[in-house]
Amino acid sequence: MKDLFKQSKSTGSGKKADKHPVSSNNDVQKFLSKVATLPKTAGDARLIFSLDATASRQGTWDVASQLQNEMFISAQSLGGLNIQLCYFRGFGEFFSSDWQSNPDDLLRIMSGIRCQAGATQLQRLLQHAIDENHKRKIKCLIYIGDAMEENIDVLAQQAGKLGLLNIPLFMFQERDDPIAKAAFKELSRLSGGAYSQFDSTSINQLKDLLRAVAVYAAGGLKALQDFSKGSTGSVKLLEQQLKR
Repeated sequence: MKDLFKQSKSTGSGKKADKHPVSSNNDVQKFLSKVATLPKTAGDARLIFSLDATASRQGTWDVASQLQNEMFISAQSLGGLNIQLCYFRGFGEFFSSDWQSNPDDLLRIMSGIRCQAGATQLQRLLQHAIDENHKRKIKCLIYIGDAMEENIDVLAQQAGKLGLLNIPLFMFQERDDPIAKAAFKELSRLSGGAYSQFDSTSINQLKDLLRAVAVYAAGGLKALQDFSKGSTGSVKLLEQQLKR
């Protein structure tokens, strides 16, 4: 930029310095236009990773703490990933971490947390995602849980808002509670997301699902389609739900 605005100096031979810069207004405008067309470095995709941390969830919490590293690795080649951890537990406790781009930092947070008895707080979680999106765009929201104890009509309104904001909700249900299953399927559908079920004997399935969502967050539907070609049937079903 110095050359653009360089001015003529006195040569010491008695000549006066030029009153005007060498660059005209047109030169400045051309320079600014060129800067505006330079490629901008995209930030990492932002994904909220949320879990039910009530009393029945400790086993899955410990597994998820280890599997979150798989999400980072899967997204790395596609531009990386920023993850915010959210959970609820106990008597109305709701937690959201800072955004993390290092899997070790997230693991340290998760390894120090123990589940406590309490009711679900999905309404609070979905509203949190909407509020976070106002600050900076979120690509998607993962939720892992096994129960649903709230008003489905209120939750459906929030899931619909997520859909309008283009924030798909990925609902991963542990075990087979029929009330939770019906609610999770409906909420994922309204948000434009996807639903899947797993149990303690299918941890590899959960690993594949989390990796698939990370790939989707970092690279979009095309990246997920490429990933699903060599993945399990549950990942293919996830892809199919997103394409509907």
